[in-house]
Amino acid sequence: MRGMGNMQGMMKQMQKMQKQMAKAQEELGEKRIEGTAGGGMVAVTVSGHKEVIEVKIKPEVVDPDDIEMLEDLVLAATNDALKKAEELTASTMGQFTKGLNLPGMF
Repeated sequence: MRGMGNMQGMMKQMQKMQKQMAKAQEELGEKRIEGTAGGGMVAVTVSGHKEVIEVKIKPEVVDPDDIEMLEDLVLAATNDALKKAEELTASTMGQFTKGLNLPGMF
């Protein structure tokens, strides 16, 4: 019956890990990550949950005759912020899956 105690120990470890993962997920949501474009002319802030929180545009980059450039800068800044958020999520949550080999977790 030694196997049962081992199984219970594993279950406890998994529960503990799930709690730690939930806490890490929660903390990620509170993180603020900024992406920029055009040398800081456009800045987009996202949460660790990849929600856009804020968009800042410097007045001097606003050209009514070239809306396309502004759209490109907003797009680039947003993608920059999301990429950084993705990297943060991967490094934060990756600590839990290291050595576990669980396909499809993240």
